[in-house]
Amino acid sequence: MIKVFIVVINLLFLAAQSAAENFTPFQDRQNLLNFYKKKFPDKKIAEYTYGALMFSEDAKSQYYSIMQFAPFEEDIDNGQRIWETPFTNGKYFADCFPANGVGEAAKYPLYDKNLDKIVTFEMKINDCLEKNGEHPFAHDDVKTMGIITSYARKLSDGFPTKVVINSKAALSKYKKGKELFFRRMGQLNLSCASCHISHAGNYFRDELISPAVGHTTNFPVFRGGEFLFTLHMRYQRCMEAMRVKPFRAGGQKLSELEFFHSFLSNDLPLHSSVYRK
Repeated sequence: MIKVFIVVINLLFLAAQSAAENFTPFQDRQNLLNFYKKKFPDKKIAEYTYGALMFSEDAKSQYYSIMQFAPFEEDIDNGQRIWETPFTNGKYFADCFPANGVGEAAKYPLYDKNLDKIVTFEMKINDCLEKNGEHPFAHDDVKTMGIITSYARKLSDGFPTKVVINSKAALSKYKKGKELFFRRMGQLNLSCASCHISHAGNYFRDELISPAVGHTTNFPVFRGGEFLFTLHMRYQRCMEAMRVKPFRAGGQKLSELEFFHSFLSNDLPLHSSVYRK
């Protein structure tokens, strides 16, 4: 009976979302929180920042143990060195951001009305490089963009996610991201929602599937403690798993997806550069 109930509310939620053109972003987020509350009644909203770890105390204990002496601390230190190394003109990354970058990652992605596009934190880093006469980083390069964001995003640890949608143009970009989140694609005919909404908390092979809320608060993450992934890199790996050609990291399709996805985690605090299995 419980399994039947879960299947029914899954179908009702997905059907409602696919037809909900008139839902506001706030209604979308509240509907999803209500859905998860029914599915995981013993879980508090703060726990969603742990991803799939929230379903296993043993996994969470292992996570804390690894984070005490994280094997990727050198990467974060290297990211700090890049951040603090002056450009050829003598300026620094910190000069491109209010408060020297502290708390700034929590405001991204955002809609830029002058550019009429979604700007991610990584895009802002590249904008800083170019304005100071430096070459931009590739969005899918773990040794440049991955490394610097492993440090730069930590400057916002503890700050609540605050993605703002305050115009029709921004709402249009949000809806494009939402459509992509629910779009089935690839040989497996899956979507982001297939796994992270309808099957959240279930096992896929030997892996527990995490809920969509809380996802964006931890990136970049160190998968297996070895490989560093930005959020767009992770989107690409998911698309590959669905057997579809991934969209370009740093492109507008994944940026719009990030815009929608990040809004779902509004008010949850950032805790970047963490271990994930």
